Amino acid sequence: MARYSEAVRRYTSATFSSLHTRNYRLYYIGQVISTSGTFMQSIAQDWLVLKLSNSGTALGVVTALQYLPILLLGSYGGLVADRFPKRKILFITQGLAGLLALALGALVATDVAQLWMVNVLALLLGLNTAFDMPARQTFVIELVGEADLKNAVTLYSTLVNLSRIIGPAVAGALIATLGLALCFILNGLSYAAVLIMLWRVRPAELYPAPPAARAKGQVREGLRYAFRHRIVSTTLWMMLLIGMLTFEFQVTLPLMARFTFHGDASSYSLLTGALGLGAVIGGLLIAGRRSVSPLGLANGALWFGVAVVVAACMPNLWLAAVALVVVGICSIRFTTLGNSVLQLESAPTMRGRVMAFWTIAVMGSSTLGGPVVGWVGEALGPRWALVLGGAAALAAAALGARRLRPERPDPLPAGDPAPASSGD
Repeated sequence: MARYSEAVRRYTSATFSSLHTRNYRLYYIGQVISTSGTFMQSIAQDWLVLKLSNSGTALGVVTALQYLPILLLGSYGGLVADRFPKRKILFITQGLAGLLALALGALVATDVAQLWMVNVLALLLGLNTAFDMPARQTFVIELVGEADLKNAVTLYSTLVNLSRIIGPAVAGALIATLGLALCFILNGLSYAAVLIMLWRVRPAELYPAPPAARAKGQVREGLRYAFRHRIVSTTLWMMLLIGMLTFEFQVTLPLMARFTFHGDASSYSLLTGALGLGAVIGGLLIAGRRSVSPLGLANGALWFGVAVVVAACMPNLWLAAVALVVVGICSIRFTTLGNSVLQLESAPTMRGRVMAFWTIAVMGSSTLGGPVVGWVGEALGPRWALVLGGAAALAAAALGARRLRPERPDPLPAGDPAPASSGD
């Protein structure tokens, strides 16, 4: 019994090590509350678009508009994160996100919401996110330092996916009983928790990166750095493929729920919640592991692609939900490794720009992928939209397997003598 208790203690300590840091613990608490509200709004917004348009293509367009600013301005958001204190940036961006959610809630509550209004607010939210995400991604390493980075990233990803369970479950209940508007309003109010926790963070206990000096051509400099660094560039290309076509779950899952399984908002919440449950399980399984292997990204993408294809083939709603639990486990493994590899491989003064490119690959690529996946789901069926995502992950796995292997030293030309041993 004592040996078992000691093993549990060691596992718990390793799994939640980054939460021993006060600043990160405060930040984490604020994000627990706010991120649940974000997923609650995501469910409500998707269902609102389908209610107003009854179109998978329209859903893809709203998704594209929300991520278009990230695609166009994400690199500048990364430069801002490299130049200015992340905490101050987050005070502004998180506050604006709350105001936008309240505005959409007011439009729905007064029954004046139209599709073009949803599109405009989605575009504004994307503009805000272009500056919020690079600061939020790189703020984590400033909260905990390099030693606990992978653990902190994993726990944050686990939090996001735990919110993927809580938010949709609450949204499904609210939509069925009190309507869509309250989902947006509660999300707007939840940002107050983030602002309070950011205010309580102690600046003296942060690990700030040196700010990048102001100079011309810094965005181009970041692009050159990313493309010339083999591991960084390969990781970004893999994420671009997967972000553009595989991570379009906010397009594919509502289509599956409504048109494949003939369900309602509760059915969509079930599928989204299952995906989040899997990611939470996966996050808890890998949080205590500190090793970060670039080649592991290829393996992660392979299993992610296989799981998505299997989920697309499930014959009913409940089996699809079970398959999505596995998809969630595979997704968090891939994204956690990718995020950690990029931050650890990047130079501190380039980290904001590199993580901005990661954000573009994860979210901005939906500008291109959202309408494509939505059209495939509408024209060929939602199952084929999921299969397309699985195929993209398998292609990313092939790319990673080829380019992320450790480089071998060049062989000696024929006839050259072997290097002499240093010992006698």
